[in-house]
Amino acid sequence: MRPMRKAARQKSEEWAFEVFDKAPYVTVSMTRSDGTAYGLPLSLVRKDDKTFYFHCADEGEKMDCIKHNPVVSLSAVSRCTPVYEEDKNNFTEYFHSAIALGKAEIVADVEEKIDALRLLCQRFLPKHMEHFDEAINRSLAMTTVVRITLTEPPVGKCKP
Repeated sequence: MRPMRKAARQKSEEWAFEVFDKAPYVTVSMTRSDGTAYGLPLSLVRKDDKTFYFHCADEGEKMDCIKHNPVVSLSAVSRCTPVYEEDKNNFTEYFHSAIALGKAEIVADVEEKIDALRLLCQRFLPKHMEHFDEAINRSLAMTTVVRITLTEPPVGKCKP
């Protein structure tokens, strides 16, 4: 990635992962086959320092984009507070954000797919895990899981 314009705001890779882990959703940006941008907020889960997952239907614009060009950009905001700084007569915003680049691939391995769905459910609905196996038995065949493998370390940024 390019060097950050305000380098003093740049945060570590570990800090950036915390932003991704706390964000309620992550915007995933892709490229359509006609070259135009396509970005949307998705519920992602992080497995480790290289791997994120999301689930979706097996057809649609996301799948078309991934098949055309698997390179994706992730961006997340875990804190965003508009502020008026009276002493400076200044309007600004305090934030915690993170970005990363990666490659998206459809998960074919059934065990990895189930593990990814388990991670997603544990992140977003941990109190309902007793229903996980039943849901997997009912909907695994019609659920697509996408793995995003980071191709560069993530970068965090914050103000103040």
